Amino acid sequence: MDMPLSATAVATQPNQLTASEAAALLRSGQLSCEELLRSCLKRIEQRDPLVRAWLHLDVDMAIRNARELDKLPMKSPLHGLPWGVKDVFDTRDMPTTQNSPIYTGMQVGRDAACVAVVRHSGSLILGKTDTVEFASQGRKALTRNPFNPAHTPGGSSSGSGAAVGDFQVPLAFGTQTGGSHIRPASFNGIYGFKPTWGAVSREGLRMSSLTLDTVGWYGRSVDDLILVAEAFRLAKIGDVETVSPRGLRVGLCRSPVWDNIEPAGEAALLLAAKRLEDAGAIVEDLELPSPCDGLAAAHADIGYSEGGVSFLPEYVGAGDLLAPGLRTRVLNERGVTPEELLAAYTLADRCRPIFDGLFGPSLDVVLTPSAPGEAPEGLHTTGNAVFNSNWTLLHVPCVGIPVGRGPKGLPVGVTLVGPRCSDRRLLAIAKGLAPVIDADPQSALRELC
Repeated sequence: MDMPLSATAVATQPNQLTASEAAALLRSGQLSCEELLRSCLKRIEQRDPLVRAWLHLDVDMAIRNARELDKLPMKSPLHGLPWGVKDVFDTRDMPTTQNSPIYTGMQVGRDAACVAVVRHSGSLILGKTDTVEFASQGRKALTRNPFNPAHTPGGSSSGSGAAVGDFQVPLAFGTQTGGSHIRPASFNGIYGFKPTWGAVSREGLRMSSLTLDTVGWYGRSVDDLILVAEAFRLAKIGDVETVSPRGLRVGLCRSPVWDNIEPAGEAALLLAAKRLEDAGAIVEDLELPSPCDGLAAAHADIGYSEGGVSFLPEYVGAGDLLAPGLRTRVLNERGVTPEELLAAYTLADRCRPIFDGLFGPSLDVVLTPSAPGEAPEGLHTTGNAVFNSNWTLLHVPCVGIPVGRGPKGLPVGVTLVGPRCSDRRLLAIAKGLAPVIDADPQSALRELC
Protein backbone atom coordinates (compact mmCIF):
# COMPACT_ATOMS: atom_id res chain seq x y z
CA MET A 1 0.00 0.00 0.00
CA ASP A 2 1.39 3.41 -0.96
CA MET A 3 0.93 5.99 1.77
CA PRO A 4 -1.06 9.21 1.40
CA LEU A 5 1.23 12.20 1.01
CA SER A 6 -0.26 13.62 4.19
CA ALA A 7 1.22 10.78 6.25
CA THR A 8 4.86 11.75 5.88
CA ALA A 9 7.06 13.39 3.31
CA VAL A 10 9.41 10.38 3.19
CA ALA A 11 7.65 7.14 4.13
CA THR A 12 6.10 5.27 1.21
CA GLN A 13 5.07 2.06 3.00
CA PRO A 14 3.15 1.64 6.26
CA ASN A 15 6.04 -0.11 8.02
CA GLN A 16 8.15 3.02 7.48
CA LEU A 17 5.80 5.18 9.53
CA THR A 18 6.51 6.04 13.12
CA ALA A 19 4.05 4.56 15.58
CA SER A 20 2.42 7.94 16.13
CA GLU A 21 2.06 8.54 12.37
CA ALA A 22 0.55 5.09 11.90
CA ALA A 23 -1.79 5.64 14.86
CA ALA A 24 -3.15 8.81 13.25
CA LEU A 25 -3.88 6.99 9.99
CA LEU A 26 -5.47 4.07 11.81
CA ARG A 27 -7.65 6.48 13.76
CA SER A 28 -8.78 8.29 10.58
CA GLY A 29 -9.51 5.06 8.73
CA GLN A 30 -6.84 5.68 6.06
CA LEU A 31 -4.94 2.60 7.20
CA SER A 32 -6.07 -0.74 8.62
CA CYS A 33 -4.29 -2.88 11.16
CA GLU A 34 -4.00 -5.67 8.61
CA GLU A 35 -2.41 -3.34 6.05
CA LEU A 36 0.11 -2.14 8.61
CA LEU A 37 0.85 -5.68 9.76
CA ARG A 38 1.30 -7.03 6.23
CA SER A 39 3.74 -4.22 5.48
CA CYS A 40 5.74 -5.15 8.58
CA LEU A 41 5.64 -8.84 7.64
CA LYS A 42 6.88 -8.06 4.14
CA ARG A 43 9.79 -6.12 5.62
CA ILE A 44 10.55 -8.99 8.00
CA GLU A 45 10.51 -11.47 5.12
CA GLN A 46 12.95 -9.30 3.17
CA ARG A 47 15.32 -8.39 5.99
CA ASP A 48 15.15 -10.82 8.88
CA PRO A 49 17.32 -13.48 7.21
CA LEU A 50 20.08 -10.88 7.60
CA VAL A 51 19.05 -9.00 10.76
CA ARG A 52 17.65 -12.03 12.67
CA ALA A 53 15.69 -10.02 15.20
CA TRP A 54 12.93 -12.55 15.93
CA LEU A 55 12.84 -15.72 18.00
CA HIS A 56 9.14 -16.45 17.41
CA LEU A 57 6.66 -15.36 14.75
CA ASP A 58 3.29 -16.89 13.93
CA VAL A 59 2.28 -15.12 10.72
CA ASP A 60 -1.14 -16.73 10.39
CA MET A 61 -2.08 -15.93 13.98
CA ALA A 62 -0.89 -12.34 13.57
CA ILE A 63 -3.05 -11.85 10.48
CA ARG A 64 -6.08 -13.34 12.24
CA ASN A 65 -5.54 -11.05 15.21
CA ALA A 66 -5.12 -8.01 12.96
CA ARG A 67 -8.40 -8.74 11.20
CA GLU A 68 -10.13 -9.10 14.54
CA LEU A 69 -8.73 -5.74 15.69
CA ASP A 70 -10.03 -4.13 12.50
CA LYS A 71 -13.54 -5.23 13.51
CA LEU A 72 -13.33 -3.64 16.95
CA PRO A 73 -13.79 -0.01 17.99
CA MET A 74 -10.59 1.93 18.75
CA LYS A 75 -9.68 1.24 22.38
CA SER A 76 -6.78 3.66 22.69
CA PRO A 77 -4.11 5.39 20.59
CA LEU A 78 -2.23 2.07 20.58
CA HIS A 79 -5.07 0.24 18.83
CA GLY A 80 -3.82 -1.70 15.82
CA LEU A 81 -0.10 -1.05 16.34
CA PRO A 82 2.18 -4.11 16.07
CA TRP A 83 4.68 -4.83 18.87
CA GLY A 84 7.85 -6.81 19.29
CA VAL A 85 8.26 -8.31 22.76
CA LYS A 86 11.67 -9.18 24.18
CA ASP A 87 11.68 -12.88 24.93
CA VAL A 88 12.02 -12.49 28.68
CA PHE A 89 8.40 -11.30 28.98
CA ASP A 90 5.66 -13.88 29.33
CA THR A 91 3.14 -13.97 26.47
CA ARG A 92 -0.05 -15.98 26.70
CA ASP A 93 -0.02 -17.24 23.10
CA MET A 94 3.72 -17.54 22.36
CA PRO A 95 6.71 -19.31 23.89
CA THR A 96 8.95 -17.48 26.37
CA THR A 97 12.34 -19.14 26.03
CA GLN A 98 14.57 -16.39 27.45
CA ASN A 99 17.10 -17.59 24.84
CA SER A 100 18.02 -20.40 27.20
CA PRO A 101 18.25 -24.11 26.39
CA ILE A 102 16.55 -24.70 29.74
CA TYR A 103 13.26 -23.23 28.51
CA THR A 104 13.08 -24.23 24.85
CA GLY A 105 9.40 -24.19 23.84
CA MET A 106 8.21 -23.04 27.26
CA GLN A 107 4.79 -21.35 27.16
CA VAL A 108 3.28 -20.13 30.41
CA GLY A 109 -0.17 -19.17 29.11
CA ARG A 110 -0.37 -15.64 30.50
CA ASP A 111 0.87 -12.17 29.59
CA ALA A 112 3.39 -10.20 31.55
CA ALA A 113 1.76 -7.13 33.05
CA CYS A 114 3.22 -4.69 30.54
CA VAL A 115 2.25 -6.93 27.62
CA ALA A 116 -1.26 -7.21 29.01
CA VAL A 117 -1.55 -3.42 29.24
CA VAL A 118 -0.74 -2.83 25.58
CA ARG A 119 -2.65 -5.88 24.37
CA HIS A 120 -5.79 -4.78 26.25
CA SER A 121 -5.23 -1.31 24.79
CA GLY A 122 -5.69 -2.80 21.32
CA SER A 123 -2.08 -3.44 20.31
CA LEU A 124 -1.13 -6.41 18.16
CA ILE A 125 1.57 -8.59 19.75
CA LEU A 126 3.47 -9.60 16.62
CA GLY A 127 6.23 -11.81 18.00
CA LYS A 128 9.11 -12.41 20.41
CA THR A 129 12.45 -10.74 19.79
CA ASP A 130 15.86 -12.24 20.44
CA THR A 131 17.76 -11.43 23.63
CA VAL A 132 20.91 -12.24 25.48
CA GLU A 133 20.21 -15.31 27.64
CA PHE A 134 17.94 -14.30 30.54
CA ALA A 135 18.68 -10.67 29.50
CA SER A 136 21.87 -11.14 31.47
CA GLN A 137 24.81 -13.32 30.39
CA GLY A 138 25.38 -16.50 28.44
CA ARG A 139 24.15 -17.03 24.90
CA LYS A 140 24.14 -13.89 22.81
CA ALA A 141 21.29 -13.07 20.47
CA LEU A 142 21.83 -13.95 16.84
CA THR A 143 20.61 -10.46 15.92
CA ARG A 144 22.83 -8.22 13.81
CA ASN A 145 23.01 -4.47 13.49
CA PRO A 146 20.74 -3.42 10.60
CA PHE A 147 23.23 -0.75 9.50
CA ASN A 148 26.14 -3.21 9.30
CA PRO A 149 25.57 -6.90 10.02
CA ALA A 150 29.19 -7.33 11.08
CA HIS A 151 28.41 -5.23 14.18
CA THR A 152 26.31 -5.86 17.27
CA PRO A 153 22.89 -4.26 17.69
CA GLY A 154 23.64 -4.01 21.40
CA GLY A 155 22.01 -6.00 24.14
CA SER A 156 20.45 -7.49 25.94
CA SER A 157 17.43 -6.01 24.08
CA SER A 158 19.11 -6.96 20.81
CA GLY A 159 16.16 -8.08 18.71
CA SER A 160 13.80 -5.37 19.91
CA GLY A 161 16.27 -2.59 19.12
CA ALA A 162 17.16 -3.98 15.70
CA ALA A 163 13.54 -4.72 14.71
CA VAL A 164 12.45 -1.14 15.39
CA GLY A 165 15.63 0.29 13.86
CA ASP A 166 15.16 -1.78 10.70
CA PHE A 167 11.49 -0.74 10.22
CA GLN A 168 10.23 -4.28 10.90
CA VAL A 169 7.91 -3.15 13.70
CA PRO A 170 7.06 0.32 15.06
CA LEU A 171 7.22 -0.48 18.79
CA ALA A 172 8.98 -3.01 21.01
CA PHE A 173 9.59 -3.76 24.66
CA GLY A 174 13.07 -3.96 26.14
CA THR A 175 14.53 -4.15 29.61
CA GLN A 176 17.48 -2.58 31.38
CA THR A 177 19.60 -3.98 34.19
CA GLY A 178 22.77 -2.15 33.22
CA GLY A 179 22.49 -0.57 29.78
CA SER A 180 20.41 -3.21 28.01
CA HIS A 181 17.76 -0.79 26.73
CA ILE A 182 19.32 2.62 26.13
CA ARG A 183 22.53 1.30 24.56
CA PRO A 184 20.70 -0.62 21.77
CA ALA A 185 18.67 2.53 21.11
CA SER A 186 21.93 4.31 20.36
CA PHE A 187 23.39 1.48 18.27
CA ASN A 188 20.23 1.13 16.14
CA GLY A 189 19.49 4.83 15.65
CA ILE A 190 16.14 4.83 17.46
CA TYR A 191 14.40 6.37 20.46
CA GLY A 192 14.20 4.55 23.78
CA PHE A 193 12.51 5.30 27.07
CA LYS A 194 13.53 3.79 30.38
CA PRO A 195 10.96 5.00 32.92
CA THR A 196 11.53 5.58 36.60
CA TRP A 197 12.26 2.23 38.27
CA GLY A 198 9.00 0.68 39.44
CA ALA A 199 6.76 2.94 37.32
CA VAL A 200 5.86 -0.04 35.10
CA SER A 201 5.01 -3.41 36.62
CA ARG A 202 7.62 -6.15 36.21
CA GLU A 203 5.16 -8.96 36.89
CA GLY A 204 5.71 -11.67 34.28
CA LEU A 205 9.24 -10.49 33.46
CA ARG A 206 12.08 -12.88 34.21
CA MET A 207 14.30 -10.68 36.34
CA SER A 208 17.98 -10.98 37.13
CA SER A 209 18.07 -8.10 39.64
CA LEU A 210 15.19 -6.89 41.79
CA THR A 211 16.96 -3.60 42.44
CA LEU A 212 17.92 -2.80 38.86
CA ASP A 213 15.60 -4.39 36.28
CA THR A 214 13.39 -1.84 34.52
CA VAL A 215 10.85 -2.19 31.69
CA GLY A 216 11.26 0.17 28.72
CA TRP A 217 10.12 0.57 25.12
CA TYR A 218 11.43 1.62 21.73
CA GLY A 219 9.97 3.82 19.01
CA ARG A 220 11.20 6.07 16.22
CA SER A 221 10.17 9.41 17.73
CA VAL A 222 9.47 10.97 21.11
CA ASP A 223 5.78 11.01 20.20
CA ASP A 224 6.00 7.22 19.91
CA LEU A 225 7.41 7.01 23.44
CA ILE A 226 4.64 9.27 24.75
CA LEU A 227 1.99 7.20 22.94
CA VAL A 228 3.03 4.20 25.03
CA ALA A 229 3.58 6.22 28.21
CA GLU A 230 -0.10 7.18 28.09
CA ALA A 231 -1.11 3.52 28.29
CA PHE A 232 0.98 3.20 31.46
CA ARG A 233 -0.51 6.39 32.96
CA LEU A 234 2.90 8.12 32.91
CA ALA A 235 1.88 10.87 30.49
CA LYS A 236 -1.04 11.86 28.33
CA ILE A 237 -0.45 12.71 24.70
CA GLY A 238 -2.56 15.86 24.66
CA ASP A 239 -1.14 17.07 27.96
CA VAL A 240 2.56 16.76 27.12
CA GLU A 241 3.39 20.22 25.89
CA THR A 242 6.64 20.70 24.04
CA VAL A 243 9.27 22.39 26.20
CA SER A 244 11.22 25.00 24.28
CA PRO A 245 15.00 24.61 24.34
CA ARG A 246 15.40 28.37 24.77
CA GLY A 247 16.49 29.11 28.31
CA LEU A 248 16.42 25.44 29.32
CA ARG A 249 19.26 24.56 31.68
CA VAL A 250 21.08 21.47 30.49
CA GLY A 251 23.78 19.75 32.53
CA LEU A 252 26.44 18.22 30.30
CA CYS A 253 27.48 15.21 32.36
CA ARG A 254 30.52 13.24 31.28
CA SER A 255 30.05 11.16 34.46
CA PRO A 256 32.71 9.49 36.61
CA VAL A 257 33.33 6.84 33.92
CA TRP A 258 34.40 9.29 31.22
CA ASP A 259 37.70 7.47 30.63
CA ASN A 260 35.66 4.83 28.76
CA ILE A 261 34.49 7.27 26.10
CA GLU A 262 35.43 6.77 22.44
CA PRO A 263 35.91 9.55 19.86
CA ALA A 264 32.51 8.90 18.26
CA GLY A 265 30.73 9.05 21.62
CA GLU A 266 32.47 12.26 22.63
CA ALA A 267 31.78 13.86 19.26
CA ALA A 268 28.07 12.98 19.47
CA LEU A 269 27.75 14.39 22.99
CA LEU A 270 29.50 17.65 22.12
CA LEU A 271 27.54 17.98 18.87
CA ALA A 272 24.27 17.55 20.73
CA ALA A 273 25.39 20.15 23.27
CA LYS A 274 26.32 22.63 20.52
CA ARG A 275 23.02 22.14 18.73
CA LEU A 276 21.19 22.84 21.98
CA GLU A 277 23.25 25.94 22.68
CA ASP A 278 22.59 27.21 19.15
CA ALA A 279 18.87 26.72 19.85
CA GLY A 280 19.08 28.86 22.99
CA ALA A 281 19.61 26.29 25.74
CA ILE A 282 22.00 27.05 28.57
CA VAL A 283 24.45 24.14 28.56
CA GLU A 284 26.88 23.88 31.47
CA ASP A 285 29.20 21.14 32.62
CA LEU A 286 27.74 19.03 35.40
CA GLU A 287 29.93 17.00 37.72
CA LEU A 288 28.09 14.54 39.91
CA PRO A 289 28.69 14.96 43.66
CA SER A 290 31.59 12.89 45.00
CA PRO A 291 29.53 10.09 46.58
CA CYS A 292 28.39 9.17 43.06
CA ASP A 293 31.94 8.20 42.10
CA GLY A 294 31.28 4.78 43.61
CA LEU A 295 28.01 4.06 41.82
CA ALA A 296 29.52 1.95 39.03
CA ALA A 297 31.18 -0.39 41.52
CA ALA A 298 28.01 -0.51 43.61
CA HIS A 299 25.98 -1.38 40.53
CA ALA A 300 28.35 -4.23 39.73
CA ASP A 301 28.13 -5.71 43.23
CA ILE A 302 24.34 -5.43 43.40
CA GLY A 303 23.74 -6.88 39.93
CA TYR A 304 26.17 -9.74 40.54
CA SER A 305 24.79 -10.66 43.95
CA GLU A 306 21.11 -10.38 43.02
CA GLY A 307 21.80 -12.39 39.87
CA GLY A 308 23.09 -15.18 42.07
CA VAL A 309 19.78 -15.21 43.93
CA SER A 310 17.73 -15.05 40.73
CA PHE A 311 19.46 -17.93 38.93
CA LEU A 312 19.69 -20.33 41.86
CA PRO A 313 16.62 -22.34 40.70
CA GLU A 314 18.19 -22.99 37.27
CA TYR A 315 21.52 -23.86 38.89
CA VAL A 316 19.86 -26.40 41.17
CA GLY A 317 17.48 -27.79 38.58
CA ALA A 318 19.35 -27.61 35.29
CA GLY A 319 23.02 -27.89 36.19
CA ASP A 320 25.28 -27.54 33.17
CA LEU A 321 22.54 -26.03 30.99
CA LEU A 322 22.97 -22.77 32.90
CA ALA A 323 25.56 -20.50 31.28
CA PRO A 324 28.95 -20.46 33.06
CA GLY A 325 28.76 -16.73 33.67
CA LEU A 326 25.48 -17.18 35.52
CA ARG A 327 26.76 -20.15 37.52
CA THR A 328 29.61 -18.00 38.80
CA ARG A 329 27.05 -15.58 40.22
CA VAL A 330 25.18 -18.32 42.03
CA LEU A 331 28.47 -19.58 43.47
CA ASN A 332 29.62 -16.01 44.21
CA GLU A 333 33.02 -16.72 42.73
CA ARG A 334 33.84 -13.02 42.94
CA GLY A 335 33.44 -13.28 46.68
CA VAL A 336 31.17 -10.27 47.24
CA THR A 337 30.72 -10.13 51.01
CA PRO A 338 27.53 -9.20 52.84
CA GLU A 339 29.32 -6.09 54.09
CA GLU A 340 30.23 -5.03 50.54
CA LEU A 341 26.69 -5.63 49.33
CA LEU A 342 25.25 -3.61 52.21
CA ALA A 343 27.68 -0.80 51.43
CA ALA A 344 26.53 -0.82 47.79
CA TYR A 345 22.86 -0.61 48.80
CA THR A 346 23.65 2.16 51.28
CA LEU A 347 25.55 4.20 48.68
CA ALA A 348 22.69 3.90 46.18
CA ASP A 349 20.17 4.95 48.83
CA ARG A 350 22.33 7.95 49.65
CA CYS A 351 22.98 9.06 46.08
CA ARG A 352 19.39 8.90 44.81
CA PRO A 353 18.08 11.91 46.75
CA ILE A 354 21.37 13.73 46.16
CA PHE A 355 20.90 13.40 42.40
CA ASP A 356 17.21 14.31 42.57
CA GLY A 357 18.16 17.43 44.54
CA LEU A 358 20.36 18.74 41.72
CA PHE A 359 17.25 19.66 39.70
CA GLY A 360 15.53 22.99 40.14
CA PRO A 361 16.13 26.57 38.98
CA SER A 362 19.70 25.80 37.87
CA LEU A 363 19.11 22.40 36.20
CA ASP A 364 16.27 21.08 34.06
CA VAL A 365 17.76 18.02 32.42
CA VAL A 366 21.03 16.06 32.17
CA LEU A 367 22.69 15.33 28.83
CA THR A 368 25.05 12.34 28.87
CA PRO A 369 26.41 9.59 26.56
CA SER A 370 24.27 6.56 25.71
CA ALA A 371 27.29 4.39 24.95
CA PRO A 372 31.05 4.81 24.56
CA GLY A 373 30.65 5.20 20.80
CA GLU A 374 29.48 3.24 17.76
CA ALA A 375 28.38 -0.39 17.99
CA PRO A 376 31.43 -2.67 18.27
CA GLU A 377 32.25 -5.15 15.55
CA GLY A 378 31.37 -8.79 16.17
CA LEU A 379 28.46 -10.66 17.70
CA HIS A 380 30.54 -11.91 20.63
CA THR A 381 29.85 -8.61 22.40
CA THR A 382 26.88 -6.32 22.96
CA GLY A 383 29.01 -3.31 23.87
CA ASN A 384 29.84 -1.64 27.15
CA ALA A 385 27.04 -0.62 29.55
CA VAL A 386 29.28 1.62 31.64
CA PHE A 387 27.57 4.89 30.65
CA ASN A 388 24.14 3.54 31.65
CA SER A 389 24.72 1.69 34.90
CA ASN A 390 24.79 4.78 37.14
CA TRP A 391 21.39 5.95 35.91
CA THR A 392 19.93 2.46 36.24
CA LEU A 393 21.06 2.23 39.87
CA LEU A 394 19.77 5.75 40.60
CA HIS A 395 16.32 4.58 39.35
CA VAL A 396 15.91 7.71 37.20
CA PRO A 397 14.05 8.01 33.87
CA CYS A 398 16.09 8.20 30.66
CA VAL A 399 15.30 9.02 27.03
CA GLY A 400 17.70 7.90 24.31
CA ILE A 401 17.84 10.18 21.25
CA PRO A 402 19.83 9.69 18.01
CA VAL A 403 22.42 12.32 17.12
CA GLY A 404 24.01 11.13 13.89
CA ARG A 405 26.64 8.75 12.56
CA GLY A 406 30.17 7.97 13.65
CA PRO A 407 33.19 7.47 11.37
CA LYS A 408 32.10 3.88 10.57
CA GLY A 409 28.68 5.09 9.46
CA LEU A 410 26.91 3.60 12.48
CA PRO A 411 24.40 5.49 14.63
CA VAL A 412 25.40 7.20 17.86
CA GLY A 413 22.95 8.67 20.37
CA VAL A 414 22.81 10.56 23.64
CA THR A 415 20.65 10.27 26.74
CA LEU A 416 18.48 12.80 28.53
CA VAL A 417 18.08 12.10 32.25
CA GLY A 418 15.69 13.52 34.84
CA PRO A 419 15.08 12.97 38.55
CA ARG A 420 12.98 10.09 39.81
CA CYS A 421 9.25 10.25 39.05
CA SER A 422 9.70 13.07 36.52
CA ASP A 423 8.73 10.86 33.56
CA ARG A 424 6.10 13.21 32.14
CA ARG A 425 8.35 16.25 32.48
CA LEU A 426 11.32 14.42 30.92
CA LEU A 427 9.22 13.32 27.94
CA ALA A 428 8.04 16.91 27.47
CA ILE A 429 11.65 18.12 27.51
CA ALA A 430 12.65 15.36 25.11
CA LYS A 431 9.82 16.35 22.77
CA GLY A 432 11.25 19.86 22.60
CA LEU A 433 14.92 18.89 22.37
CA ALA A 434 14.73 15.92 20.01
CA PRO A 435 14.20 17.99 16.82
CA VAL A 436 17.33 19.93 17.76
CA ILE A 437 19.50 16.96 18.76
CA ASP A 438 18.29 14.61 16.00
CA ALA A 439 18.81 17.02 13.13
CA ASP A 440 18.22 14.40 10.40
CA PRO A 441 15.53 12.01 11.70
CA GLN A 442 14.89 10.47 8.29
CA SER A 443 18.50 9.37 7.64
CA ALA A 444 17.84 5.74 8.64
CA LEU A 445 14.75 5.57 6.44
CA ARG A 446 16.70 6.83 3.44
CA GLU A 447 19.55 4.41 4.03
CA LEU A 448 17.78 1.21 5.06
CA CYS A 449 14.69 1.50 2.88
